[in-house]
Amino acid sequence: MEYHITLPSKPRIVSEEGLQGVYEIDSLYPGYGHTLGNSLRRIILSSLPGAAITQVKIDGVAHEFATVDGVRETVMEMLLNLKRVHFVLHGDEPQTIALVAKGTAEVAAKDFDLPSQVEIKNPEQHICDLAGKASLQLEATIERGLGYVPREVLTKDKVDIGTIALDATFTPIRRVNYEVENMRVGDRTDFNRLRILIETNGTIAPRVALEQSIETMIHQLKAIVGFQESETPSSTKTMEGGAFATIASKVKIADLNLPPRVIASLEDAGVKSAAGLARKTASALKELDGIGEKAIGEISEALAGHGLTLKSE
Repeated sequence: MEYHITLPSKPRIVSEEGLQGVYEIDSLYPGYGHTLGNSLRRIILSSLPGAAITQVKIDGVAHEFATVDGVRETVMEMLLNLKRVHFVLHGDEPQTIALVAKGTAEVAAKDFDLPSQVEIKNPEQHICDLAGKASLQLEATIERGLGYVPREVLTKDKVDIGTIALDATFTPIRRVNYEVENMRVGDRTDFNRLRILIETNGTIAPRVALEQSIETMIHQLKAIVGFQESETPSSTKTMEGGAFATIASKVKIADLNLPPRVIASLEDAGVKSAAGLARKTASALKELDGIGEKAIGEISEALAGHGLTLKSE
């Protein structure tokens, strides 16, 4: 009787409304729903790149616990509002954005002067309120990254005086949930249907987030297919009398300190390494020119020095 695992369907769009998308994958082999759902959820939350503010410099402000004359919000409140601005950064190089405001005004993300590499997806995000003759000059550094990175990691070198380093939440994902239910495939009713809900911050579409997470998983799994080939001489293990001995399989015949006539005879027979010699029986070696009982003893002694023995008859 032949057994085979049914392949699942491609993702199907259940609904897409605003920043949320719900997708289903059908015909998953029993148990694969949770396996795939949990893996994709973790990848979506941790491995999708995004952009965030990592440093802020406010004219006349030395630290985040200060206040600015004429500004209703404290510097700490302004920083929290800046963290709520959602950026798209085209390219990998950090970019600097600037904001200048004077007089009575309600300052929002749309008031930033942006280079061509930077987009803001929620331009109406409130930054602060100014009153009277207040003046605000602000510069912020935008960088790309993954997940959540504390400012201690981002600022490996000391920042300039007056520059405030921020914790950065790079992930463009707000929420990911999944659920698994049983479905019928042929005569079986225990196959899985995986339903995934994804909510983003608007800098990436939910469908793209799912596609990128699947591609990331495939890329990671492809990297571990097969086994590593060691660059150093690999080990060959032989068993004789119930004991294991280990030797580098790249040891050449010439390195076994055998008499020249024996080495020449073995090399003529195509035996180039100690590992190859260990695969020969004593009777097979005796059929070679120049190999007798004495040579067999010398070969056995040389192999024993490397933890090997001739193949049993």
